[in-house]
Amino acid sequence: MLNISITGFYLALLALLYIGFAIRIIKLRYKYKTGIGDGGHDELAQAVRVHGNFAEYAPLAMLMLACAEINGSSQLLIHGVGAAFFIGRILHGIGITQTQGPSKGRQAGMLISFATLLVLAIENIRLFLG
Repeated sequence: MLNISITGFYLALLALLYIGFAIRIIKLRYKYKTGIGDGGHDELAQAVRVHGNFAEYAPLAMLMLACAEINGSSQLLIHGVGAAFFIGRILHGIGITQTQGPSKGRQAGMLISFATLLVLAIENIRLFLG
């Protein structure tokens, strides 16, 4: 039987984070009475980008994590990469909401996200090549 329970665990954590990001947008839309777009409100624009950036990166990362787990990668690597990606997404979200310009949280979050994608790409190629 196929078992990707580690990936499932990180998918669950990321789903909760995604819901949190969505709830923040809903609250800000209510606050600014803005149904579509950001209405020119920087705080809402930042929240929308946090949510959008998450939606752009998380599916690829989790698909690659699942492939690595299915194909026999070590549990330690799967946990390490899953945890790192989760932390990276939190840091990125915090970083964007702190300032409109560059921030250490945003930079660290993207660096961690890119690093996890790179590690997963290399690991999946390694597993394919045997």
